[in-house]
Amino acid sequence: MDSTLGEQVMLLSLEDDTGAGQEPMRTGLAVAGAALVELALLGRIAVVGKDIVVRDAAPVGEPAVDPVLAALAGREKPRKARDWVELLQKDAVNAARGRLLERGLVREERKRVWGIFPTRRYPEADGSVERELRDTLEAVVHGGAEPDERTVALLGLLHGAGLQELAFPEAEKKALDRRLTELAQGQWSVPLVRDAVRAVQAATTATIAAVTAVTLT
Repeated sequence: MDSTLGEQVMLLSLEDDTGAGQEPMRTGLAVAGAALVELALLGRIAVVGKDIVVRDAAPVGEPAVDPVLAALAGREKPRKARDWVELLQKDAVNAARGRLLERGLVREERKRVWGIFPTRRYPEADGSVERELRDTLEAVVHGGAEPDERTVALLGLLHGAGLQELAFPEAEKKALDRRLTELAQGQWSVPLVRDAVRAVQAATTATIAAVTAVTLT
């Protein structure tokens, strides 16, 4: 695969000039969920009830995805999508960001805030992949182009995490929500992928709601 869904979410979340990450918690959940959806696209996992079940534990040859498959296969009992989204978040983000660095799409800048706290930023180094991605999403959402399953899955991940504005910062929110919902309800050639996207959407929404409730308490 040219780029994973997690890499695509990460690309959209990083500010081109400064390399600062936008909505880090939501992005982390979406990137973790993207790894699960990627495995569903490859036929390696399925959603049974609310649990993620491994159908085929054979590695797929993708560094950002194989460790996730190994983690799922290593569990004696299946776990719910929400459990995996929360557990995989940190490693999935690091893997996606690492792949963007390896491919030369971003570069790493290390600085210190107030001369004390170390920070890392990932400004754009090669914007061609992100531009192509944004053009594809724009053509599907606003141009009426026929989407492939990966594109619909990516839009579902962004929508479920409340990150659709990363891809469409100037879109009218209600109209955008309607269009993304319409796309998600369309025909899926592989029901496993549809079920995985919906499970990840529900897991992400539930996790964000729980974290928000704790923060506001």
